[in-house]
Order: sequence, then structure tokens, then C-alpha cells
Amino acid sequence: MIDVIKKVPICGMLQKIHIRGIDAKQPVLLVLHGGPGIPNRASFFKHHSDLCSHFLVVTWDQRGCGGSYKGIDPSTLTLAQYINDAKALIEYLCESLKCQKLFILCGSWGTELGTMLAFRYPEHIAGYVGFGQTVNGIENERVSYEFALKGATEANDAKSVALLNECGPPVDGQYKGGFKGLTTQRKVLKKYGGNSTRSGGWFKTMALPILFSREYTLGDKIGIFKGYSLVLSTMWKEITNYNFIEQCYEFEMPYYIFQGKLDYNTPAELIPAFYEKIKAPEKDLIWFENSAHGPLNEEPEKFKALLIKKLLG
Repeated sequence: MIDVIKKVPICGMLQKIHIRGIDAKQPVLLVLHGGPGIPNRASFFKHHSDLCSHFLVVTWDQRGCGGSYKGIDPSTLTLAQYINDAKALIEYLCESLKCQKLFILCGSWGTELGTMLAFRYPEHIAGYVGFGQTVNGIENERVSYEFALKGATEANDAKSVALLNECGPPVDGQYKGGFKGLTTQRKVLKKYGGNSTRSGGWFKTMALPILFSREYTLGDKIGIFKGYSLVLSTMWKEITNYNFIEQCYEFEMPYYIFQGKLDYNTPAELIPAFYEKIKAPEKDLIWFENSAHGPLNEEPEKFKALLIKKLLG
């Protein structure tokens, strides 16, 4: 059994990873979390440790959050730096785990990072799976905002409508008030089902599990709560400036999208046009009819069975 949590030097700073599996000969699965700034080491291993029977799973607190928060220089919180970090981590894992290639499992913001990584540096990537798939940053926010506003309006929720009017509509993907405007829109979006089919607010579903987690040290927890706003507010303008239909659609590895049909965080309706443009040795778009932004957690049995089938045959 392999179960190692450690900090490794990546592009000038120590960043925390967790490697878990049965033995070193298993195919490696690197998980790229969302946000940016929302690490998922604890939740992933709490709910999906069964994947360690099939893969040597690696979770990673990306630069500036969780166990990779200490010593952060805010000027390094750029898209280019994150891509370089991911490339360096993959090279480290391939060398230390003695594998030529590994798989990447990407969620939400992780799909932006993972898609650009797979497009630019394919040599060590055996396959890509993305959920909460990003396509076009500016259109993403326009559609997401309109869905939230429609839901609040139809429910005669005057308070939410007022909040949305205050923070938007977004201009070039940006909300009035920056980080505050973005989080306001996302709260209303979640209220009307565009983020998750599961009930429960942010404190119950995210904050409490983090606070009581044994996966994270006290320092990690401080890094999660401080890093989230720092990373997201610093990077948001840059990371909404993309359009994969024009920029990233040719890949040298299998490229699979596992998408929640009800997703309006990264709107599902934007994905078919991107999927049609994709050129890859193999591709597939699999819909999860009863999921929104997180089919890994909303329909886990189906998701993991398909993940194993697609990546391992």
C-alpha cells in the first residue's frame, strides 16, 4: 500500500501532494482540482478512495492554496505559471514513479488548466477526462448569469434579483465588485440548481468538512481559507479570457468529457460545439442526465465505472 503526503519542489516553491494506491506499478491518475484555489484532497479520498484499487491516485494542492499556500508570491498567480507547475509536477511524477505517461482527471477550472496542458505538453499525458468542462470564459459567465437571473425572477426572489443586478451582468466575464460579485452570482446559481443537484449551502458542504478533515493540517486549513479568495480574485480576469473552440482543440491523447446535463456553472450547452471541433486519437462526450457541475459526486458509481472503462479498457 502506498499512502504518502508530502511537499515537493515545483517551479520555485514547495507544493503539497498526496499519493495513494496499492502499488507503484498501477497507472497514475493525477487529479486537477477546481477553483482556482479549491483543493480537494480530503473530499476526493473520502468519497473516491475505491479508485485507488485501479490507479495510483495523486491529488495536488495547486499554487497558492491549501498545503501550497505558505510562502506564496501573489505575482506568480498566473495561468502560465500554473501550466508550468502542472508540467513540472507531471515530469516529477513520471520520474519518481517510473512511468512514461499518466492520466489526468480534471474538474471545473481544472479542465481549463488540463486542456491547455494537454494541448501544449502532451508527451507525458496518456489520456484526459474532464467534468464541469470549460469552453469559453466570456460566454460561460454570460450564460451562467442569465440562468441564475431567470431562476430568481421566475421564483419571485426579489432579493436574489437585486443581488444579481448589483453584480452584473458580466462584462467580458467580469462582475462588478470582482471577487464579491463573482461569489454572489455563484451563490444564486447554486440556489437555483445550476451548480449542484444536491442541497446544502457552502458552509455545510465545504467549510465544515474541511474544518473536521484529518487530511489537512492546521496550516493547510489556513491556506485553504486564505488562499481561495487570494487565488480566485488574482486570477479571475486572466482565466476567463479563453475560447477553446479557437485555441485548443487538437490533442495527441484520448480526450473524454463527462458532463452534467444540468450544469450552468460551466454551462453544458456550450460543450457540443467544442466537442465537434476536437481532434484526438479517440474522443467521447458522455452526458450525466441527473448531474450539474459535479457528476463525480452526483452520480459517482456511473462516473467511476466509465472512468475505469475509458482509461483502462
